[in-house]
Amino acid sequence: MEPAPSFSATLDSQRPASIENSSQPYTIRARATLCSFLNIALPMAPSNESKPTPKVAATAAAAAPKLTTTGSTAVASKAATPSSSAPPCLFSLRDGALTVGGGTGKAAAVALLTGVPGNVTLTPFAEAFDPTTKASSDAPEELASQAAANASRGAFLGFTLPSPASRAPCRVGRLPSPRRFLSVFRFKTWWSTAWAGRRGRDLQMETQWVLLEVPELAGAGAGYVFVLPLVQGSFRSAVFPGEDDGVVVCAESGSAAVTGTDFRRIAYVHAGDDPYRVMQEAYLAARVHLGTFRLIQEKALPPMADRFGWCTWDAFYLTVDPPGVWQGVSEFADAGVPPRFLIIDDGWQSVNRDDDPPQEDARGLVLGGDQMTARLYRFDECARFRGYREGALIRRPPEVFYDKSMSKAVVRKAAEIENAGKAKKKAAQGGATDLSSFDAKVAQMRRELDQLLVQRDAMLAKLGDNDSDGEVGLKAFLKDMRRRFPGLDDVYVWQALCGGWGGVRPGATHLDARVVPARPSPGLAGTMEDLAVDRIIEGGIGLVHPDQAGDLYESMHSYLAGAGVTGVKVDVVHTLEYVCEEHGGRVELAKAYYDGLSKSIAKNFAGTGIIASMQQCNDFFFLGTRQVAMGRAGDDFWFEDPNGDPMGVFWLQGAHMVNCAYNSLWMGQFILPDWDMFQSDHACAAFHAASRAICGGPVYVSDSLGGHDFALLRRLVFPDGTVPRCLHYALPTRDCLFKNPLFDQQTVLKIWNLNKFGGVIGAFNCQGAGWDPVEHRVRGYSHCYKPVSGDVRPADVEWGQREDTSAMAKDASYAVYRCQTEELLLITPDSEPIQFTLQPSSFELFTFAPVTTIGGGAAKARFALIGLVDLLNCGGAIVDVQHGSGGEVMMKVKGEGRLLVYSDVAPKKSLVDGCEAVFEWENGGKLMVDVTWNQEKDGVSDVVFCF
Repeated sequence: MEPAPSFSATLDSQRPASIENSSQPYTIRARATLCSFLNIALPMAPSNESKPTPKVAATAAAAAPKLTTTGSTAVASKAATPSSSAPPCLFSLRDGALTVGGGTGKAAAVALLTGVPGNVTLTPFAEAFDPTTKASSDAPEELASQAAANASRGAFLGFTLPSPASRAPCRVGRLPSPRRFLSVFRFKTWWSTAWAGRRGRDLQMETQWVLLEVPELAGAGAGYVFVLPLVQGSFRSAVFPGEDDGVVVCAESGSAAVTGTDFRRIAYVHAGDDPYRVMQEAYLAARVHLGTFRLIQEKALPPMADRFGWCTWDAFYLTVDPPGVWQGVSEFADAGVPPRFLIIDDGWQSVNRDDDPPQEDARGLVLGGDQMTARLYRFDECARFRGYREGALIRRPPEVFYDKSMSKAVVRKAAEIENAGKAKKKAAQGGATDLSSFDAKVAQMRRELDQLLVQRDAMLAKLGDNDSDGEVGLKAFLKDMRRRFPGLDDVYVWQALCGGWGGVRPGATHLDARVVPARPSPGLAGTMEDLAVDRIIEGGIGLVHPDQAGDLYESMHSYLAGAGVTGVKVDVVHTLEYVCEEHGGRVELAKAYYDGLSKSIAKNFAGTGIIASMQQCNDFFFLGTRQVAMGRAGDDFWFEDPNGDPMGVFWLQGAHMVNCAYNSLWMGQFILPDWDMFQSDHACAAFHAASRAICGGPVYVSDSLGGHDFALLRRLVFPDGTVPRCLHYALPTRDCLFKNPLFDQQTVLKIWNLNKFGGVIGAFNCQGAGWDPVEHRVRGYSHCYKPVSGDVRPADVEWGQREDTSAMAKDASYAVYRCQTEELLLITPDSEPIQFTLQPSSFELFTFAPVTTIGGGAAKARFALIGLVDLLNCGGAIVDVQHGSGGEVMMKVKGEGRLLVYSDVAPKKSLVDGCEAVFEWENGGKLMVDVTWNQEKDGVSDVVFCF
């Protein structure tokens, strides 16, 4: 529903505006009683911070130590005192400079910021956190100990004000010289994207974090510095650009009634030599400090993470109906690619607009955008689902009566109306005065759309033409679905965080809902034009009072759970910041809603049944992820450019992929990154499929009815609907971190991941689009849409990021399989890297397998496991391997197709499930044998090579 973003190297002439001297464009007075949120201490926080709302599974926290300021440095007067043997903090603030390093004598300190004002403070983490005090954090003891072990690497960066403010942009210094950085900023309310630069002027508005490269201290413990804006009390923060390469940290509450002067823990800085571990350690420090969220390793993943699924959105948009859903699942199952989870996306709810009859569904909702001023008026399903009777599609399946082309016809007609409206707007902007022809054309097309919808409703009415005494509505439909498709484990449904896009209709339910005008934060002024924001501002939000947020979710979710729904996709998350003025500000309102949501998910959906979407802002992650374990890493998959660029069908896909890869760097600390659905018959379907194969998250598509590439899907999915998921979540390789894989005309996006017995590098040519900081939009860069070259080596795989794969970093040689060319190569850590060239919107996957020596004497062989090469993530098919004393290699392999291993000699024989099998061996070391799907053992075959 949102155009795809990208990130780019900043041009000096493309400078976003500074906010140092900006003022709020509006001020809204709130009830004075809300000031009672202030002056209540949080753990490890200054005394003017607010008390947190109760959390699920959170323990009580102790009062905060008082902070005092001496010169430019804040120190904790009652905090734990580090022992004399503890290493000093790597950061120092003195004489107007924030420096890192220099404490060990190995290298001189490096100034990160100069011209630091006197009100800016630095508090070493070691002085602010005492791991021996159990009440100091609700974090598990193991995590608290890890944070304490890394304490010398981090410090809180903050500031104080002379007078209270609800929004406080503070210049914390300037970058004194060009220094490469990677950052992520919000380019829309809901979505974030990556951005690289070298100067303070290169920063973008609403930056969520910054990773600085410090090559002067590489190997001295501070080769990278991570800057992390935090939540402090009732304030959240972000980084903005300042004048003269300045860096600004902006704290805001979102309510004129919530003000503060002490923001000494509003940001955190952390240093180290491994960029991935620097980020992990920084978020760990934030975890034990804030106590408001849980890290990904603390939470169970939803079962759908290892399964294949289908989402209804691109097949139906807002017109989703029971026989269409049934037909879609049936097409996959009949082709041997059974979905194990289903997401019924937007369109199933009971919503209407303020001028609609209060107890009737809104008419004519088809495309995304039509529904954005509609509100929830009841908690159950809309009439299309409500009229279903148990057994209806069992007795009369869709192929008997359902016209599966109807949904496409409805969507096409609605798109024609939308395009006519755009043409009218363009004509008016061009000076045309007589627009009657446009109006007449739109009126005629609306009549045609109404006729199509009448035909559809008549077709659906046949589902209620029986006298069944069984269940009705959504519960009946899902009961029948599971009878017909017994492997369908999970059914999720869509919802907005506030209920519907426009919240809850006042007076329609038992809840206290009121329409609140939507007012975006001043910090979003430079973001991309957004239809969703325009419509929400137009209609406001029917906000349920925060005291009843838990009741809202319980009312929705208990009904859904009773109907057989196992989870929810929660969308439109950040509308809360638009309507927080009279509710204690954005942090306090968010706490109330996230607390209610977390409790409901724990009660109704096994604690894991949730996907978060349109959530890519730091206050969600810091406040809303106690229960959430999966969320979207990129913005929406767009099969074409909604703004009409014909090349968008290609360049939007690369932008989407880059978003997912770089956002996973920070989101993966909290949740399993979800790279979103795609369409298997899209022009770039294989490009998407390759990334999903190794992303480490769920794999699902949004194919329209009849629009499938099953051959491609079989390269992603096992016959039982599970997927060969990698062990980690995919991340950009080190040599991509500070580069621009979208329009620098030279960088290939490379992402790494790990399997049980090897690693994988995905290389993708994503060049051709990016964020334009002058026009404040994502646009195509056609001159960049061309072939690019790159290279890969074993060190590109971050073997050491998991303990169970770290030993593979020490292997002397590796076999490397190229998915597209089907080449098998040998490489050592000291070899020249493997060179490659990629055409636009194309990819290559490199599977790295350590070479081991087995047997001895005549039975000696050099051997490496590649996997099932008919799968994109071929190494994910290897379940287990053991080496026998007589020169045997015994493997367990899940799946079917061609099993490839490297062997420098031919085996004497091979066995598959105890029977001798024919194998092929080539002088280059390719050893291949066919395996079939072993249904009795969940698809796992026992393969033995005897040397």
